[in-house]
Order: sequence, then structure tokens, then C-alpha cells
Amino acid sequence: MRIEYVKQEDQLSLKRSGLLGTSEQIETVHQIINEVKLEGDRALFRFTETFDGVQLNQLLVSEEERLNAYNAVDEEVLIAIKQAIHQIRKYHELQKITSWFQAETNGTIVGQQVTPLDSVGIYVPGGKAAYPTSVLMNVIPAQVAGVKHISITSPPNKEGYIPPGVLVAANELGIEKIYKTGGAQAIAALAYGTETIEPVDKITGPGNQFVALAKQAVFGDVAIDMIAGPSEICVLADQTANPSYVAADLLSQAEHDEQASAILVTNSNELAEAVKTEVDRQLVNLPKQDIANAAIQSFGVIYVTPTIEVAIHAVNQLAPEHLEIMTNEPMELLGKIKHAGAIFIGPYSSEPVGDYFAGPSHVLPTNGTARFSSPLSVDDFVKKSSVIAYSKEALKENGKSITALARLEGLEAHARAIDIRLEDLK
Repeated sequence: MRIEYVKQEDQLSLKRSGLLGTSEQIETVHQIINEVKLEGDRALFRFTETFDGVQLNQLLVSEEERLNAYNAVDEEVLIAIKQAIHQIRKYHELQKITSWFQAETNGTIVGQQVTPLDSVGIYVPGGKAAYPTSVLMNVIPAQVAGVKHISITSPPNKEGYIPPGVLVAANELGIEKIYKTGGAQAIAALAYGTETIEPVDKITGPGNQFVALAKQAVFGDVAIDMIAGPSEICVLADQTANPSYVAADLLSQAEHDEQASAILVTNSNELAEAVKTEVDRQLVNLPKQDIANAAIQSFGVIYVTPTIEVAIHAVNQLAPEHLEIMTNEPMELLGKIKHAGAIFIGPYSSEPVGDYFAGPSHVLPTNGTARFSSPLSVDDFVKKSSVIAYSKEALKENGKSITALARLEGLEAHARAIDIRLEDLK
């Protein structure tokens, strides 16, 4: 990892390759979406054969496939999935918000009605890898919010199956509609529907660049969670941090893909040098050494600052997806962090704790968007309606102010809609 020295006035940002895709990729995604809209299931079967290398005769995962998945999952994994479900559900139950109403002395009632979305589609990456925690982290907040209809899409492997861990996670949550389709075509199916797949109101879940481009393309016809980029980790540390812990956590994100970002911000030159050495040492025995090394070489950096205050300023500029604070008194710094997707406090709060088990959803804002957006939560699966019940007394009291504002904006019909009632109330 390279080491850079930062001053207070330096402007930092995450080095990132283009997320929006090339014009050819965008054109391909739009073509796929249009073909799914026109041909439905037939297009999904064709694209699955083209991109996933497998011919399917049905999209819906069968009951037999879901139950057989349990035979392919170790008991230890099943226990871990059940424990994670408990932890994640317990956390998100605390996020629930309720409708509220307030009555005024003049008889007016104002408030907010909170209702869950009718339907949600969850995209779970697949193919070469299995991500059962993507099921848990997307489905559980939706269930806690009260969403009744939840479906999952995921690309099949070369044998035409979805990984057993994904099926077990979905089954433990009671999800019955699991479809074997991935990529941009799956996003199109969730957005517009096919003969087999019903359209949904919102699509969430991570995916590759084509999935991200497809979500961007269908946004407006349906809601989406976010346009997620490659994973990011930033460690804020002082001289008390354990270099081996810091290095291990940086590599935990670097192994995601070649574009993952791994950053250390510290006021200790000694720690910077120790972590640099430790990263090189740990890389040697990492199974995904090639991927992690590429990420470290391209998007790994150690920023050394003159003070911890400048380090905090640097972190807020970066607005990372994951932020670990490994300092002597980490809780004292928490209130100074303005921009981060998830914050991990202390040496034992390693980022994988949040990825898998602690409770908060691991679907987080990336690419610096933590400056203005939040992790996936129960709030993402509800909508809020304003409620206004005006009384006669309130209209008599405020009617002239309402008409004055309407006429100020040149909207005479607005004003007359109030005037006609005021006349009746004289």
C-alpha cells in the first residue's frame, strides 16, 4: 500500500472507476430490458442460456429444490443462519415507526400515516458465489416493515440451481417466490413483470455493473434502494491500534473485487509503516490473493495526518461505506463522524461482524454517497402519507392567508376553491 501525507487543507475523495458504465453497456442493458418487456419469460430463458450457460424449463424454484437445499448445508451453517436472522430482526424491530396524529384546539387534525409497500423484489448475486446474507439483510427489514409480497431473483449456476445457502436463508424467512434469473433481465422482470414473475414496487439488493445500470434504467417506474459501487473500508486509527487487526480488516474488503477500496487514516507514522508491512505479509496466504492485491495496488492507500482532528476531517471527506474506529477512546470520536455508512467501534468490531451478524443491514451507501444517504432500513420499505383534516373554524381563521398566498403565485382557481367555502361560512 502506498503512504501519503495529508495536511488540513487537502481535499480527499475515494478513487473510483466509472460506475455509470460505457455507452455500449448502457445500450446493452436497455436492449435487454426492452426484450424482457416485449417477450417476457421467453427472453428470460434466452438470456439465462446466453449469460449463465444453462437451459431452464422453469423459472420458479420448486418446493423440492428448496427442501433439498437443507441436505447440502452443514448444521453449523444452518444454526448460524438462524442466529443471524434473530439478530437482524431484533435490530430492525427497533427501527419501526408508526403513524401519528395531532389535534389542534380549533378542531384541525394533522398527521402522518405510515404504510408498508405492497411488494418488493430482492436481487441476490449468484452464479460462481453464494450470498445467503444478501437474502437476510434485504428481506428482514422489508418483513419488519410489513411488506406482504416479497420475491427473490438470483442467477443459477451451470447446473441450473441456486446455491443451497441462498435457498435455505430464503426458506427460513418464509419466502416462497424464488426465481432463477439474474443480471439486467432479472431487474427488468421485477420492474415490468412477465408471465411468471409479478412486477414489484421496489427493487433492492446488490449486483454487478449490469444490474446497477438496469436498476438505474427502471428507476421511476419502480423504486430502487441505491446504485451501489464496489465495497469500501476506511480504518481511523491511532498509535494504539493493532497493525495486524487493521491489515486484516483492510484485506477483508479488498478480497471482494479488484475495485474495492481499502484505506487507513492515522496520525501515527509508525502504525502506517507497520500496517503496510502487515498487509504484504497477510496477502501472501490469502486465497483470493490476486483480487485483493489488485484492489490494494489500485485503491489501497494509507493517509498519515499531523493530528487526529485532521484524520477525522479526512474521514468525513471520504464518507466511506464502512468506517472502523480503532483509537484509544473511540467513543469520544463517534460524535465527530458526520459521513459514513456504518461505523464500527473498537478493536473487536471488525467489519465482518456487521456484514454477517450484528444486526444492521449490510446494504450501505458507497462511492461517497454516505454524505447524503443511509443504510438500508425499515424506512426503505414504508411510505408516508400526510394527513390533513381541517375544521370550519380553522378554515375561517386561516382562509384569507391561504387565498393571499394562492393569488401571490397567480393561481386564482386555488384561491376560489377557498373563497367558495368562506362564503358559505359567513
